Amino acid sequence: MFNEILGLPAHPLIIHFAVVLTPLLVAVSVVYAAVSRWRPQLAWAVVALSVLAPVAVFAARQSGMALKEARFATADGDLGQRIATHESFATPLLLSTLALGALSLLLVFAARNKTVGLVLSVLTVVAALVAAYYVFRAGDSGARAVWTL
Repeated sequence: MFNEILGLPAHPLIIHFAVVLTPLLVAVSVVYAAVSRWRPQLAWAVVALSVLAPVAVFAARQSGMALKEARFATADGDLGQRIATHESFATPLLLSTLALGALSLLLVFAARNKTVGLVLSVLTVVAALVAAYYVFRAGDSGARAVWTL
């Protein structure tokens, strides 16, 4: 399922969803947490991105594993190390995006109480920073794995 799309390796196509949707989730969640007057306008985006971004990251992770198995299972040396470095960010990115999505959804649906809202806002911003770090590291290490000669 995650191997190919129209005869092309799926991973380079799927990762673009993760690389776009995760930073959008980060940005929208932080603004939602920090600027209460914009919450009514941003709630739909937070909800949609809280679901879509983790799905995109999961699909990117699975397609990356399929690509490695299909084409780079025996890669060693410098290329093998670059692939391993890139791969090492997949699970932390997925977990941090899931955490951000869950906290963002809680913030939208369960933060009517000011104290609960404040706690969820702080946790959402922290989770957003973690997810932003891992999406950058995963993307950067993937680009270096592909483009470093």
